[in-house]
Amino acid sequence: MRLKEPSALPGFGLSLGYTLLYLSGIVLFPLAVLVYRAAGVGLSGFGDVLRDPRVVAALKTSFGIAFAAALVASLFGLLVAWVLTRYRFPGRRLLDAAVDLPFALPTAVAGIALAALYAPNGWIGALVEPLGLKLAFTPLGIFVALVFVALPFAVRTVQPLIGEIDRELEEAAATLGASRAEAVFKVVLPPLIPGLLTGFVLAFARAVGEYGSVIFVAGNLPFVSEIAPLLVVIKLEEYDYAGATAIATVMLGISFLALLVINLLEAYARRRLGHA
Repeated sequence: MRLKEPSALPGFGLSLGYTLLYLSGIVLFPLAVLVYRAAGVGLSGFGDVLRDPRVVAALKTSFGIAFAAALVASLFGLLVAWVLTRYRFPGRRLLDAAVDLPFALPTAVAGIALAALYAPNGWIGALVEPLGLKLAFTPLGIFVALVFVALPFAVRTVQPLIGEIDRELEEAAATLGASRAEAVFKVVLPPLIPGLLTGFVLAFARAVGEYGSVIFVAGNLPFVSEIAPLLVVIKLEEYDYAGATAIATVMLGISFLALLVINLLEAYARRRLGHA
């Protein structure tokens, strides 16, 4: 009787060792150094950071707009993934490849392009300015930039799941008298919920830390359109390393709690769908 199944992968001990080594050296150790450097500020230093109106405004701007951008990117990402998976049309492969452009495009280049496009004298900015709508150099410009960089995450996480949905289930629902809305919400969407949550997590994580594409289109006005990553860079340029690490640690803590909650919701959705 064989106690272990043969595997092409290394044994558990070796795999776990490499996993812990990788996570420790690449992820955990740098984060631990950040927390250690920030600990030198002390509780009073963190209190000063959290009481600074400029820091509070920047954190609200970063996390609030990142959440909204991730939500919109997830909704539109689902639509884009559905069209690319379910329909065949000329240029589909070209459009599918274009989804990944924000991955490859340098963020500074993306920011310059967005600023030129949505500025008051840009192609789109000039069209909407007579309507009283200003896109560039406002929080709305930050939102546009974050949706731009977050959309590929939302599309790519849900696209394989759409391809796995059996169309016979939709036909069976229609045969049983279900309306289109009922077929969508009771047959199509439930298997996609874990993927949607995963895409939302990745989009939110990318949007919170985005810097290059935002600073060109945001205007960077304190209390209006200044993001927390920019404030960290400003502190570093002022040689205020303690303040920079304190702000970065606060961002790390908020991001960790937000991602933990979202991941718990994702795990709950997977368990519930697994027992459904």
